[in-house]
Amino acid sequence: MAQAGTNLPKVGRYNRAVVLDQIQLADGISRVEIAQHTGLTPQTVSGIVRRLLDEGIVREDGASRGAGGGKPRTTLRLNADAGSAVGLHFDPVELSCTVVDLLGRPLVVKRRPTHPGTDPVQVVKAMAELVADVLAETGVDRDKVLGLGLATPGPIDVRHGTIVGAPQLTHWTRVPVQSMLGEATGLPVTLDNDATAAAVGERWSGAGRGVADFAYFFFGTGIGGGLILNHQVYRGGSLNAGEFGHSSVLPDGPECYCGNRGCLEGQINPTAIVAEVHRRLLADPDSGSVLARPFAADPASVDHGAIRVAAAAGDPVAAAVIDETAEHVASVAVNIANFIDVDLIVLGGHGIQHVESRYVDVVAEALATRPLSRQIRVVGVEASPLGTDAAVVGSAALVLHATYSPQLSALLAD
Repeated sequence: MAQAGTNLPKVGRYNRAVVLDQIQLADGISRVEIAQHTGLTPQTVSGIVRRLLDEGIVREDGASRGAGGGKPRTTLRLNADAGSAVGLHFDPVELSCTVVDLLGRPLVVKRRPTHPGTDPVQVVKAMAELVADVLAETGVDRDKVLGLGLATPGPIDVRHGTIVGAPQLTHWTRVPVQSMLGEATGLPVTLDNDATAAAVGERWSGAGRGVADFAYFFFGTGIGGGLILNHQVYRGGSLNAGEFGHSSVLPDGPECYCGNRGCLEGQINPTAIVAEVHRRLLADPDSGSVLARPFAADPASVDHGAIRVAAAAGDPVAAAVIDETAEHVASVAVNIANFIDVDLIVLGGHGIQHVESRYVDVVAEALATRPLSRQIRVVGVEASPLGTDAAVVGSAALVLHATYSPQLSALLAD
């Protein structure tokens, strides 16, 4: 689905973003093609492109002939070196930071461990130090830095820039992290939920590039989600939409910290997966699992990473547990397909590293056989090409998205 612009003079900034979005999404596009895709007049497109060329954001890259022949058309591409954005992902156990160019390509990614009980002031100090290290390593000119995107666990209050009270973070109740980090770094900060940030990253430079409607599952310390509907980030009334991890998959299951019972997150988070594998190894030491011997020697050695590697190799115990967790994910994916009718579901994050294909296969089977609309079309499912960097690249993409993508909310506000 192409995004349509408007020729009303009062929405010039929106039209500029529509044109820039087309150039960013395409691997080379002409002025004529932009006009065809957006509904803008050729004159409007030419005027916008001229200004983008003058600003250095867009460059001309040779010429090509259209499908019907005729006069060669000048190809336009985004000038990736015209600016950059810093991204910072705050996970309960790790800080990660990157700098990306205008195409969302990371120049470097650095990580440091953190701890959920750490005082917010100390964490923000560590964040600022990591940002400084990344900028120094890349040598990026600060004058070209558009801003800093911060992705954190939810729930968050986007309007006030605060982490409201993430269950996995002690001492983090109504912390004004956006203003604190802005003061510490001297950069304008864009704050969002880590799963939503990862979804924005997918839209900018991942599997969701050019897809009108998709849902993103983020597998990390917990399970989050993000929604892109009609090319726009959908946030909901409290700006915390997409909490797929708190869909109930076991109505009589254990109580979740959110107050619900049998939540997806409680069944498939790393702690739950490790506990279930340990239970099975303890119950059947002769299971034939390659994890049995290390488990007998030191149960702690059979952690989430070891389990994922074993499952990827087809280990009977590890693979069975991973496939069962994937079935829970599939149930929620089917609900999303029925409720929202998205085009694509993307699975990403460090929590499914090495076992992406197992999750994709199980979810794909469910989407092909269970949604009501499956006779009309089958919802696609893909593993994120951004992999373990999805959230940190997404945090930087928050800045690019806010700066350059057409925002209907901004249009209506005008």
